[in-house]
Amino acid sequence: MSRYLILFLVIAFMSCEEDYKPKPKAFLRLDYPNTKYVKANLDVPFSFETNLVASKLSSKKMAATTESYGVNIEYNDLKGTIFLTYKAINGDKKNLNAFLRDAQKFTLEHTKKADEIPVTPYQNADRKVYGVLSEVKGNVASPAQFYVTDSVNHFLTGSLYFYVRPNYDSILPAANYLQKDMMHLMETIRWK
Repeated sequence: MSRYLILFLVIAFMSCEEDYKPKPKAFLRLDYPNTKYVKANLDVPFSFETNLVASKLSSKKMAATTESYGVNIEYNDLKGTIFLTYKAINGDKKNLNAFLRDAQKFTLEHTKKADEIPVTPYQNADRKVYGVLSEVKGNVASPAQFYVTDSVNHFLTGSLYFYVRPNYDSILPAANYLQKDMMHLMETIRWK
């Protein structure tokens, strides 16, 4: 046999392996538990419903110029917390304007790193609850904030934080899940 024939047979034999086919792109599938809400039992000037997925619910009175409380709703499995801050307006329009300005300023501070900040207004005239939910898209520390008020006596803000470095693509599924909890909280607020 000639050298060329042997070389051809060796190459042909070695190349008879199965064709390489790249694997299709896959997406991470995250399953979150179904939401089941219960009334939060806290000694604060408002009530609301919270998701049973929350691991811990705590509140404390804060030192401030008006009656103030801090409430933490912790989600250990999702590595996140919704921080609530309540402030009494006491019928003072100056207090309301200051609280609104602070809440809006807090959201706008994220514009440096945010790609977009869509805002969803909320209003329930029967229960006197008016507010805004802001979704902050991008690699930001807090991907969602809200505030609600009755415009006379009560003002409540909420902010979502995760215990991980902000990477929007990675935390987006958990952020979306917890934003639904934030919206439900806004919808179930009852002033005392």
